[in-house]
Amino acid sequence: MATLLYKLGRSAFRRRGRFLAGWLLLLALVGGGLAAFGSHLDSEATIPGSQSQKGIDILEKSLPSSTGVTAQIVFVAPRGSTVDDARYRSVIEKTVETAGGAPQVETAVDPFEAESVSADRRTAMAQVLYPVKRDALRDTSVEELERIAFDARSSGLEAEVGGTIYSTAGLEVGIGEVIGLAVAVVVLLVTFGSLLAAGLPLLTALLGLVVGLAGLLLVSNIATVSFTAPSLALMIGLAVGIDYALLILSRHRTQLASGMDPEESAGRATGTAGSAVVFAGLTVIVALCGLTVVGIPFLSVMGLAAAGTVLLSVLVAVTLLPALLGFAGARLRPRPGSRTDRRERAATQDGHRRTGGERWARLVTRRPLVTVVAVVVGLAVMALPAAQLSLAMPDNGTAAPESTQRKAYDLISDAFGPGRNGRLLVFVQTDGADPGAAAGTVARGIDDLGLPEVLSVSAPQTATDGRTAIVTVVPKAGPRADETVGLVRDIRAATPALADRTDSDVLVTGSTAAAIDVSDRLKDSLLPFAVIVVGLALLLLLLVFRSIVVPLKAAFGFLLSVAASFGAVVAVFQWGWLADQIGVPTTGPVFSFMPIVLMAVLFGLAMDYEVFLVSRMREEYVHTGRHGASVISGARHASRVVTAAALIMFAVFASFVTAEDLTLKPIALGLAVGILVDAVVVRMTLVPAILALVGERSWWLPRWLDRMLPDLDMEGAKLSAPTRPEDSGPAPAHPGRGNGTCPTTI
Repeated sequence: MATLLYKLGRSAFRRRGRFLAGWLLLLALVGGGLAAFGSHLDSEATIPGSQSQKGIDILEKSLPSSTGVTAQIVFVAPRGSTVDDARYRSVIEKTVETAGGAPQVETAVDPFEAESVSADRRTAMAQVLYPVKRDALRDTSVEELERIAFDARSSGLEAEVGGTIYSTAGLEVGIGEVIGLAVAVVVLLVTFGSLLAAGLPLLTALLGLVVGLAGLLLVSNIATVSFTAPSLALMIGLAVGIDYALLILSRHRTQLASGMDPEESAGRATGTAGSAVVFAGLTVIVALCGLTVVGIPFLSVMGLAAAGTVLLSVLVAVTLLPALLGFAGARLRPRPGSRTDRRERAATQDGHRRTGGERWARLVTRRPLVTVVAVVVGLAVMALPAAQLSLAMPDNGTAAPESTQRKAYDLISDAFGPGRNGRLLVFVQTDGADPGAAAGTVARGIDDLGLPEVLSVSAPQTATDGRTAIVTVVPKAGPRADETVGLVRDIRAATPALADRTDSDVLVTGSTAAAIDVSDRLKDSLLPFAVIVVGLALLLLLLVFRSIVVPLKAAFGFLLSVAASFGAVVAVFQWGWLADQIGVPTTGPVFSFMPIVLMAVLFGLAMDYEVFLVSRMREEYVHTGRHGASVISGARHASRVVTAAALIMFAVFASFVTAEDLTLKPIALGLAVGILVDAVVVRMTLVPAILALVGERSWWLPRWLDRMLPDLDMEGAKLSAPTRPEDSGPAPAHPGRGNGTCPTTI
């Protein structure tokens, strides 16, 4: 791999104009396509094979009005008045009539005719039905309904709009993301001491990100792309794009400082550090693609979209960056005598003054057992809140407090009970018998169960197909409450007997039941997915480091980082710690797909740092045979670039915590905490301590296994001898290659 990337790097350096033109052409093609065709993001979360999805699919054909999006206009009279007062009632009736003629509206139901008035007569709720799915509902239609409701406020009524016409904010870039990017610029300037060097990782990362996002939005016209996919792709792509370019450029600058020719240095940096980038990128891609095994389409799309941006980040780093290095030439060489020049030269020499990374490594390895125990106990304490992790899907109750959908949600909960926001549909289908009679028997059967969490059971509503009817069950608790989850399971436990009694199919469905099914599917998939991810980590690290201890240690550290990040998410989003400071409008269950997405992303990024750090230690050990010194030396060489990479990723992820999209907030917070913990606590502290504690056995591998494993040459052993600038071929093989292997050199 190193030889191939070495040739690719030199080719890009020499033919820099062609490589740059190729990327600019790709950018123009996807940008032009997006401008011409636009995008079409889907907000629907389906879950094939679930009871709720089966019911929804049938109802779409037999009773489409029950599966289309709905809106509620909630009217509240001033204190001391009621909605029955003539002046307010006339306004409400006129508003409902106007809403009935609004774009895409099928019908608007008068709250007085439907008896949707609260017990104190201060609140009335009008249902507005749209016979379309959310992705087919035009934004202008929603805006028109909001305008109609706003006009009613002139009479003194409070009027808010809620319902399933609203979805999560999705892709938005605000001041928080700009601040995160600014922090990344500062870190790059401090790391390289050069504006030109600092600008290259940003330029390549942004170009790859724009191509990836534009391509994703363009693909949404021919394939289903969930509304959350661009947000996750933006966050992941920006972070890894900067980091991957940083690693290659850092190696290039170090080689330039030692006097290497720029073209040769670009090839070697691409062959060595680029090998690590390719490996690290592949781990992230494989982990994200692993989300497809869960069997939930919108989650699969999220994983594939983010994986696509990571793939582009890798391609940009090993093709476009070497081309830009060709344009920069020797100008990236640190100025002789400058602080950067002394620091870069020190990275290739022994006997220099100790760096911060080296001093820290000596400190944590002085008493390695104490360090290991302290880290494990500390992270275990951070992980304690994770034991109370509760999962649910988002709804209007998690929207920003100032939004009209959140206000409507709260008004409905206060006036009618929180269960009115999470009604359950009990689907009844017969083979020829009267569906209304069968549904009536089912409704009475649910009543007879005496379930304490049921607020009301409606009369059956029959479909035009003569076979189908639905019964609406209103729970007492809200749609995300544990009591509602238990109610769905209790009703489903009784449906087989009800189905036998009525000789019909009985299913519990609707948006609330579907959200519960999604959460259950994700909960059930979490442990198998974790086993797959950890198993993948063991296998990949075994191939790279040719060691038994290193993969086990890496997997153990990854689990600690994940547990700590889960604990932080629970503390903030469920317990409310620092919720006001980071803009969390409401506490409660964490969104169901957060744990599995966080595990997939954090796994790949954690393996990045494992490779960047331990590879240097392994290389030093192979060359010197002194284990203790190799741990210190490896930390000295790699600590600065690992720290810079971690700070950039932390800044990017932390900036997305300020986003309005509440499906993204917990993922961003978990990743920010996870990256900081993994880089500083696990990789820079726990890893050296464990390696020092285990000693030379850290690099032990049974001979029979060593013979079985393929030689990936990820460390670039064949590039160890210098070549002339005009020589495009690889250097001779490393003479000591037969005595051991060393992982990728960073």
